[in-house]
Amino acid sequence: MSPRRSSPLSRSVEDYLKAVYALTERGEPASTSALAEALDIQPASVTGMIKRLDESGFVEHVPYRGVRLTEVGSREALRIIRRHRVLETYLSKRLGYSWDDVHHEAERLEHAASDELIDRMAASLEDPSHDPHGAPIPTSSGEIEHTDFSSLADTAENATVEIKAVQDEDSERLRYMETIGLRPGVLVTVVARAPFNGPLTVAVDGQGASDEVIGHDLARRIFVGQPG
Repeated sequence: MSPRRSSPLSRSVEDYLKAVYALTERGEPASTSALAEALDIQPASVTGMIKRLDESGFVEHVPYRGVRLTEVGSREALRIIRRHRVLETYLSKRLGYSWDDVHHEAERLEHAASDELIDRMAASLEDPSHDPHGAPIPTSSGEIEHTDFSSLADTAENATVEIKAVQDEDSERLRYMETIGLRPGVLVTVVARAPFNGPLTVAVDGQGASDEVIGHDLARRIFVGQPG
C-alpha cells in the first residue's frame, strides 16, 4: 500500500519512522518494547501507532517479531535523518555549537525545517558526508553510506582501532568523552579488559602516556573500525 501524503507528516510519525530505522539498521525487525524504550513511551501507545503506520504503508508487521520499514517508509526516515544530521553539522560548523549541544537543538528544528532549507545548508557546507558525531548523512536522493562498525566494548585486548562514530543523545556523556579525547577519527588501543562486562583500560592517541578506564556501557556506545 502506498502512503497517503495529503499533508506533511506529524512530528510523532517522523519520530517513529526515525526510531524504526535506527532499530532495524542491522536487518532485524523492531519490537514494540524496543520502540517504547527508544521513544520513552508506553508499549500500548506504540501498538496503536504501529497499526496506523502499517495501514498507511510506512511499515510492515513481522508476526511475533516486530516491524520494519517499507521502501517508502525507509525513504521518509532517511529524509528525516538527513534533516537532523545536516542541522547538527550546520549548528556546529557555522554557529559554533559544541558537539554535546547540537543533538537536542537539531531535534527541535528538524520537524520545522523544509527540505529546501536543508539542501541549502548542506550546499553551504559543501555537502558534508558525516555529522559531528561521525554518523553518515543521507544524500538528498536518499542514499546513505553503509556502516557495519563494531563497538569499542567488543574490541579485543591489545587491538588498535579508530573511532568512527558515537551515540549522540546524552550531552553529559559527550562532554566526558571530549575531556578524554574520545572523538571520531581518534585511534584507541585496548590495553586491558575486565571480565564479565567490566571496564576497559584504553590508550587514547594524542592524550599522553596515561591510560583511561571507561565503563562497558560507555564503550558499547562508541563505534570503531580499522584505522584509515
